Amino acid sequence: MSVVSDLPFPMPLAAALGGRHSVRNFKPNMLNRQQILSLLFAAVRAPAAIDQEPWAFVVVQDKALLKRISDRAKPLFLDEAQRQHVERTGHGANILADPDFNIFYNAGTLILLCGLAVAPYVAADCWLAAENVLLAAHAAGLGACVIGSAVAALNQEEVKRELDIPPSYTVVVPIIAGVPVSAGEPSPRREPRILHWK
Repeated sequence: MSVVSDLPFPMPLAAALGGRHSVRNFKPNMLNRQQILSLLFAAVRAPAAIDQEPWAFVVVQDKALLKRISDRAKPLFLDEAQRQHVERTGHGANILADPDFNIFYNAGTLILLCGLAVAPYVAADCWLAAENVLLAAHAAGLGACVIGSAVAALNQEEVKRELDIPPSYTVVVPIIAGVPVSAGEPSPRREPRILHWK
């Protein structure tokens, strides 16, 4: 899989952009190595400042490990939200306080986009790569969702050590991926807000 034409995504761009949505309900099927590699090859096609390509990836499919990270992440995220005076609404309102809730929504695969601080726009580069992963997952008939509430836990020293993430790397974007239970529908979006057009 060395060129874009090798990637197994026949969906037209407009369909991928228009149909992509966050998926939080997955079948128990585990993604296989080839499916995951196709998402990673899509990721590295993203633009990168000064062509540094500062990203690296960690794939976690160990269910017990995912549960441990989830249990560690929930109180950290709640504490941070309180410190920042962020009021959680919608699907995240009280659910993080539930001991049975898994922030990875019981997905079988977690992909971590990690950044190496070698250039001024490492986080932006990783987020661009993340969008490629999300679009590629949808184009492949899979589901995916960014789990920002896990970032603090994933960057704790002991968690990074357990995941074999070198100290020089930071986890920027955690993405769960899997086979969706149903097709689902994208949320409606507002028209572009144009501040000025001169």
